[in-house]
Amino acid sequence: MKTLADIRINDISAVKNLNFTGSKKRRLIDLGIIPGTKIQPVFKSPSGNLTAYSIRKSIIAIRCEDAKNIIMS
Repeated sequence: MKTLADIRINDISAVKNLNFTGSKKRRLIDLGIIPGTKIQPVFKSPSGNLTAYSIRKSIIAIRCEDAKNIIMS
């Protein structure tokens, strides 16, 4: 099972599923992170805890712990 945290910088992959419930899942859906959305990691913070992703022509930073719950195809 490949997660968003496993995608290398500048590679592109599509969302398969979100392993969240409640408000966190709603927030990701509101940001456009839904099954089929293509996501590209573009920058990793020096600490490695945050990664910036290109999602639907926007740049969004997601914590590593959250990226591990976004399943990619």
